[in-house]
Amino acid sequence: MIWFTEYWTENVGLTVKATEVKKIKSKYQEILILETPEFGKMLVIDGLIQTTERDEYIYHEMLVHPGLLAHPNPERVLIIGGGDGGSVREALKHPSVKEVHLCEIDEEVIIAAEKYLPTISEKLRDPKVKIFIEDGNAFLEEKKNYYDVIFLDSSDPVGASEVLFSKEFYEKVKASLKKDGIMVAQTESPILQEEYFKKAISQIKKVFRNVGVYLAFVPTYPSGMWSFTIASDYIDVVNTKRPEKVKELKTKYFCDSIYDCLFSLPKFVQDIINKS
Repeated sequence: MIWFTEYWTENVGLTVKATEVKKIKSKYQEILILETPEFGKMLVIDGLIQTTERDEYIYHEMLVHPGLLAHPNPERVLIIGGGDGGSVREALKHPSVKEVHLCEIDEEVIIAAEKYLPTISEKLRDPKVKIFIEDGNAFLEEKKNYYDVIFLDSSDPVGASEVLFSKEFYEKVKASLKKDGIMVAQTESPILQEEYFKKAISQIKKVFRNVGVYLAFVPTYPSGMWSFTIASDYIDVVNTKRPEKVKELKTKYFCDSIYDCLFSLPKFVQDIINKS
């Protein structure tokens, strides 16, 4: 056994006891699969926890379901990042979805997820899914006015992922959406990554007319408090009426009561958003 620590800042982090299962040095990054007593298998990329078997459903359900429920008829979905497959799995729970494109820059992430995280990656080979091993920023140049919903399931905004938090990137996302399309992005922790959070909200607000921020609580992510931002030009994403199909979804975290209070935020988070 080893002790693995992800450092959230210079002064604080999360430490878990683990057994190393596999270490992969890909073209882009170091991929680590750990077996932990508390969280099961854990996917770590460049020292940062991406997902675990124990709490992955919280993040994936909260990233995907609000956006697909806010859209009147989502058929074409794009997921940028998300090579573990969790967001693909959740998107396919919606019967209206006919086509899911997954754009992941690092094929080794997909390979590792399919081998070591089968409950997360189980839908990656579904007939509705098409996988593109490409850079998400470049991929958006190929598809214009095509998708109903785009999910930005990216890693933290450092290195190659930093561009995925820029105004220019969000403009590309908007151009790839249909007129009534919706974007949903993970936008970091308001507590320990306030500057990243504030910057992402600020840039998204410059591009989309209607923007809403909501939270979920993911134990293995920095501070446990994680944010998501949903945006659209033509759909009032904050004031959409809850559809009955919420109750039909097979979920473990997301539910009708969460949907009803999705945009109820702590005051300090509201204050950060208002200053963005």
